[in-house]
Amino acid sequence: MHPKHYLITGGSGFIGTQLVKKLLLLNHDVTVLTRDEDKTANHFSQRLSTTKNNQLASNKVKTVRDLETLGYEQSFDVIINLAGQGIADKRWTDEVKKQLIQSRVKTTKALYQYLKGSLVKPDVFISGSALGFYGLSKSKSDSDNEIDETGIGDNSFSSQLCQQWELQAQKIELLGIRTCYLRTGIVLGNNGGALSKMLPPFKMGLGGPIGNGKQWMSWIHIDDLVEIIYYLSENQNISGAVNGTAPNPVTNKEFSRILGKVLRRPAFLTMPAFITKILFGQMGEELLLSGLPVMPDKVSKAGYKFRFANLEVALRDIFSR
Repeated sequence: MHPKHYLITGGSGFIGTQLVKKLLLLNHDVTVLTRDEDKTANHFSQRLSTTKNNQLASNKVKTVRDLETLGYEQSFDVIINLAGQGIADKRWTDEVKKQLIQSRVKTTKALYQYLKGSLVKPDVFISGSALGFYGLSKSKSDSDNEIDETGIGDNSFSSQLCQQWELQAQKIELLGIRTCYLRTGIVLGNNGGALSKMLPPFKMGLGGPIGNGKQWMSWIHIDDLVEIIYYLSENQNISGAVNGTAPNPVTNKEFSRILGKVLRRPAFLTMPAFITKILFGQMGEELLLSGLPVMPDKVSKAGYKFRFANLEVALRDIFSR
């Protein structure tokens, strides 16, 4: 396999860390755009310390503080944009909303300006997005209708955020670069993501459904998401919106039951909807009390085979590591 050169933003985040690790172990060259080069370099050195190829992989971790440092003559085969402030980290005040938008749009805009002037264009640009693009369920009657990549957005903040993010990435597509908009679901794995917030109450036997528990959770194992990103970088026939979810979404009530089963803890203490709204405000309404069954039609039809299509199998694998 011919080594490729990847440029990744958000490379030291929950998803980026696992992606970079995979790429390095496949002998690809990786450059990570980061504001703190020393911290990022140390981060990957520590993360890779348990791998057999540690010395080789660590030597291939390159970091760069800004795109101007690279120069327009630098070439990359693949650019993956995962940068963005965590959407569920804080209550959505007006200031936090502004930060969430800027952290995504600003980086994507800078990448467009860089690629516009670069002498050699990449083969593919993979732009991060999220299932929030599809917004909230339009009505009770359609909340159970499966959604593929043709689904449309709405006026909710999470949808508008993703739409603005993708709109900036579309400018890169207009440069003639194959572009994928990766709409990521609830990513499950160790050391971050949704599980890091769910586990404490569930381990204490205090977990359970949120609201009526009927809202859908379109989840994906971190390993499958990383494989899908790599699959997109290699498969020249895929472009446009791509749903990064497992093919079997579950309701919040079912997710809670399975998580409790795997942890061998009770999972029946419901957090009422009004408490969720008081504690988390709009973020709670859109991310915790709402959800749609989103399907990964594009990658499935392209031939991608999921390692973890079943939630219980996925969770048992994660907790066995």
